[in-house]
Amino acid sequence: MAVTEFAVELRSVSKTYLSGPEPVVGLDRVSLGFPFGTFTAIMGPSGSGKSTLLRSAAGLEGMDSGQVLVDGTELGGLKDKELTLLRREKIGFVFQSFNLLPSLTAAQNVALPVKLAGRRPSRSEVLAALASVGLADRAGHRPGELSGGQQQRVAIARALISRPAVVLADEPTGALDTKSGREVLTLLRGLADDAGRAVVMVTHDPVAAARADRVVFLTDGRLAGELDRPTAEGVAARMTSLEAVAC
Repeated sequence: MAVTEFAVELRSVSKTYLSGPEPVVGLDRVSLGFPFGTFTAIMGPSGSGKSTLLRSAAGLEGMDSGQVLVDGTELGGLKDKELTLLRREKIGFVFQSFNLLPSLTAAQNVALPVKLAGRRPSRSEVLAALASVGLADRAGHRPGELSGGQQQRVAIARALISRPAVVLADEPTGALDTKSGREVLTLLRGLADDAGRAVVMVTHDPVAAARADRVVFLTDGRLAGELDRPTAEGVAARMTSLEAVAC
């Protein structure tokens, strides 16, 4: 495996969807790197390619052309089983809807990805992951017994159990109240600052995006600029401009 500064790198990635009456461009020759220890927000109008970018970064989306590398490994050359194993070991996922199994306890949900990879995690390992998100005392609770914010923190613990190189978060605060959203953003911020992981977050919220080191904007599957050290006001202004052009 090559030594790299990037947890994830896209090199001239293109993807077009042909299932509808007209071709839809998902990504158009996008080149973008996400270094270790950084927090990047992805924003853009509806249909701009945000979800396609996140899925491509995870190896969940087939490409028409280009390359995706995760921790120095090029995904295009991997067999299906190899790709699945890489995702389980190198990529943590956090979703808006939490995606926890309701019949399992918090501890069992956190342990699940490791078990699927063929390893039985120790109880101390699982509790350490829950403790890292402030929920060691909720290990035996099922999702229905937890608040939305607590469920999302369990989902973050689940993403961290394999010590991934990158955490990919799709609207992680979209279903949360303001206080819970702040707590989740603080956790994601800490993953980059304290643990040295890359965090890539798709969001529509300028306040959430302002917690990142940079914001990358997309329109029509193409890069439409970046903001470093963003502010909520600066992000909102840029989004207003992009949405006006999209209309």
